[in-house]
Amino acid sequence: MSAAVTQVSENSTNQLAADLTVLQRKWYAAIQPGQSLPSYEEVMLGSLGRLADHLVLLEIDGETPEVSRTGRYAQQWLCDERWDIPLDALSPDCGTALAQAASGALQNKRPHLGTAHCVRDGIVQRYTLLALPTASRWGGTLVGVYVNEEAQRYNLLDAIFSSTDDGIVALTAIRGPDRRPFDFQIVHVNHGASQLLRHPVSELRWSRLSAGHHLLCSADVAGRLIELVDSDASVTFAVDSGDRNLSVSATAFGDVVSVTISDVTSLKKREESFRLLFDGNPMPMWVFDAQSFEFLSVNDAAVAHYGYPRERFLRMSLREIWPREEWIAHGQTLLEMRDSYQSEGNWRHIKADGSEIHVLTFGRRVLFDGRDGFLVAVVDITERRKAEAKIAHMAHHDGLTNLPNRALYQQRLEQALAQARGSGTMVAVMCVDLDLFKNVNDSFGHPMGDRLLQCVAERLRQQIGDGDLVARLGGDEFAIVLTSLATPNEASSFAARLIEILSAPYDMDGLEVVIGASIGIALAPSDGDECEALSRNADMALYRAKAAGGGCHHFFEKEMDRQAQIRRDMELDLRQAFARGEFELHYQPLIDLAEDRIGGFETLLRWRHPERGMISPSDFIPVAEDIGLIVGLGEWVLRQACLEAASWPSDVKVAVNLSPVQFRSRNLVQVVISALAQSSLVPHRLELEITESLFLADSEANLATLHQLRSLGVRISMDDFGTGYSSLSYLRSFPFDKIKIDRSFVKDLTQRPDCLAIVRAIAGLGRSLDITTLAEGVESVEQLDVLRAEGCHEVQGFLFSAARPASEICGLLMRFGRQASQAA
Repeated sequence: MSAAVTQVSENSTNQLAADLTVLQRKWYAAIQPGQSLPSYEEVMLGSLGRLADHLVLLEIDGETPEVSRTGRYAQQWLCDERWDIPLDALSPDCGTALAQAASGALQNKRPHLGTAHCVRDGIVQRYTLLALPTASRWGGTLVGVYVNEEAQRYNLLDAIFSSTDDGIVALTAIRGPDRRPFDFQIVHVNHGASQLLRHPVSELRWSRLSAGHHLLCSADVAGRLIELVDSDASVTFAVDSGDRNLSVSATAFGDVVSVTISDVTSLKKREESFRLLFDGNPMPMWVFDAQSFEFLSVNDAAVAHYGYPRERFLRMSLREIWPREEWIAHGQTLLEMRDSYQSEGNWRHIKADGSEIHVLTFGRRVLFDGRDGFLVAVVDITERRKAEAKIAHMAHHDGLTNLPNRALYQQRLEQALAQARGSGTMVAVMCVDLDLFKNVNDSFGHPMGDRLLQCVAERLRQQIGDGDLVARLGGDEFAIVLTSLATPNEASSFAARLIEILSAPYDMDGLEVVIGASIGIALAPSDGDECEALSRNADMALYRAKAAGGGCHHFFEKEMDRQAQIRRDMELDLRQAFARGEFELHYQPLIDLAEDRIGGFETLLRWRHPERGMISPSDFIPVAEDIGLIVGLGEWVLRQACLEAASWPSDVKVAVNLSPVQFRSRNLVQVVISALAQSSLVPHRLELEITESLFLADSEANLATLHQLRSLGVRISMDDFGTGYSSLSYLRSFPFDKIKIDRSFVKDLTQRPDCLAIVRAIAGLGRSLDITTLAEGVESVEQLDVLRAEGCHEVQGFLFSAARPASEICGLLMRFGRQASQAA
């Protein structure tokens, strides 16, 4: 091998190693805490570059894995550019290699490195496969398989003949002025030819036949070759030269003539060399007669693998290792064979002990002991087929509990519903959700949580009868299908018993773990006779059971569906409302008690629906948060409020409420900076109001964002202070500028001493920490007097004004200078 070729090979090897490292790092970096598999989008989408050309994306969500997408390089390897096809539609060598790699990745839930030997027209190429399992947001699993070449190609069957003493010579014709060939020049010669022609390779190469002194230079041989040039034909003839009998085969390709020289006297040595490579080969191989299909020779590997004694093997024909039902198919394939072949499908062979194996076969026509035969190499893929069957099982079962997964659950439920329609029986679908399971994960870790899920699955499995089904839908949610129910009472009794069984303590290595269960039930046909509708209704019933405190079961009711429809309609209207400009801002004045004037306005979002009129924020804000609309909507509110406040007097502030969802977007600081810059509003005139729910998740990141906002000069206020679990501890976590006393304490301020005590404590806390206190919901002069006496700094409520449109701000500023004093 030349230095240049060696360098190319080394570069290819280095590139392959680098690709594998990049992909594995990307996979491990994408795993989030609590996940067994990273998401498909994090691993397979974006920044892959040329690596995407080498990927085969397998979708493991059905009985047969499907090839979902393929890159350009992968398509060349597969010899197939189609997408969305079953894995078994590919050529068997590629299909089984992909199945085996995917099986390893899914079984271990981590990247799996494998190899593939693919044969095309007898050419063998070794490939490296890296399978990356990922979770799909649509359910099921996606496995991305990276494919790339590992080594140079070689011809498996030709390698057996590579030790032949045959000589190979390539000649080019030399033509005269009349364009007729009259001589040849040797442009290529191998060592075999050098030995047979008895001249060194260096002397033969580039020499002319007319100037040489070897057997090709004889007038008879040269004349035959000249006649051959313009005919583009082939010819074989014998040449006797002293003590040797040679056979010369020549084929013309225009002015190029390929000559093969064989020494008949070396046949015995050639046969010995063949025997060495044939008999000692670890791959099962044999030679069979092309007409009778009888075995002419078998190697040691075939004898060992199939279990037939050699003597018996050589008395058998191919039909005796074929299943009888495949005789016609096998026979037809052999009749259609040419000089070489590879099996297009998986064949079944019968071993001596009667067991069946699945094989791929590769053959080449040979002359063996003077008989026309085929040399065959056999690859046993039985284990690969088992791997395919395992993948098919995994496609329908949960990897942790081995319960049916969502795909099989839907399939079996559809079957049960179809049978119930014909028999008039009842079918129950139960959605089961574990209570307190999150506490187990948080307290003891996910390995303990996984073991607990396996124990729960076993208890569920023991409770169902023949024809029923229990499946794991994901996380700690399970589903049960009960068939042939007579009355709803049977479903109720079963659910109650199941909750009791699942709530019994679990012994986990001496540690007693106690959880509970909630169940939602939907019955067919009364609650729906289609799979999707019935499952959805059972899920709504589960939501009602969880809302009731858990540990109980609840049947689906029509009202649930009505409420769900209202929710779906609101989601649709919300998305359209933002685009149609149906939202508007109202402002409620904040009264500064020390100066008896308006010190600022709280911004309140209003939705004016074209048909339903004004919709309460308490109805649509939670929905906007759930569907992710609150981020864009909140940005719009912030920008509009700052623009409006910029036109107010310079000492009047504007307060804007922030949703915890806006903090998760991680670009909140940039949005605030942009809003201030666009409006030219001074930062200290902007007050951002948050609730304590912001601290319940990812508190460190949220605190960092709050500190960034405060560093801009923006004021931070805590809304609804005193109603949460840890409000006081949050005052230690962050230096708030303002705390707002919740309206629930102000409402009964003059009737209940405990409310007065709480207000007094909060006001005193504000003075001690130098934090402004504001009381919400002030509706009477008596309430105002008490709040003033307790030292509250600001108030707001209907006593002064409800929230008003921006167009009324000027009037409020003019009027409230007097009204605030009069109210006081």
